[in-house]
Amino acid sequence: MTGKVFFSVTMSLDGFVAPEPVPPEDAFSPEKQDDPSVRRWMSKWAELQAWAFPQRWFRENLKLGEGGEEGIDNDIARATYERTGASVMGKRMFDAGEPAWPEEAPFHTPVFVVTHTSRAPWERPGGTTFHFVNDGIESALDRAREAAGDRDVRIAGGAETIQEYLDSGLIDEFSITLAPVLFGTGIRLFDRVDPDRLSLAQSRTDASSRVTHLTYTVGKR
Repeated sequence: MTGKVFFSVTMSLDGFVAPEPVPPEDAFSPEKQDDPSVRRWMSKWAELQAWAFPQRWFRENLKLGEGGEEGIDNDIARATYERTGASVMGKRMFDAGEPAWPEEAPFHTPVFVVTHTSRAPWERPGGTTFHFVNDGIESALDRAREAAGDRDVRIAGGAETIQEYLDSGLIDEFSITLAPVLFGTGIRLFDRVDPDRLSLAQSRTDASSRVTHLTYTVGKR
């Protein structure tokens, strides 16, 4: 088990990785799709992630059709997928994705969901199986490491789950895709992280006409 633990997120220019208010856990159920607050949230989220939608790899992975842009943004999106041997996510992210992901969920690897409830594994076509872990973030990471083998483990989100792993010193590396979007309010990536515990070193910078990708390695002070 030699892989890294990493996360990659898109962040607004004023430092937010998700809009507010945070939708309730059932906000993305089919019966809530016409709720004005949910539509506003989704509109802002789509604006933040707009750089990804035209990319060829993104369109292929989500089966949105043929074609798409190629270049540094597409290369980074594909490389993030290819390095990932397993993912970890929080229950809120899973609840949002469950009704939205296609039948062939876009991970194609084991996914470990950090939750407080018990549920049998949920196997999807295309190689994705969701496993539900109710004994903490370290247990979820241990299981993900074992499943990933020599590939990397991605902490997929949401923001609170990423913050927990980062503040616990369990992240080796992370990438921020800085988008030219202003939110004004929302969820800040580092709000719950103790800055005195972490040391960061910038290891890579890539820019396209749409966004800038920043990669950092993480150490302990």
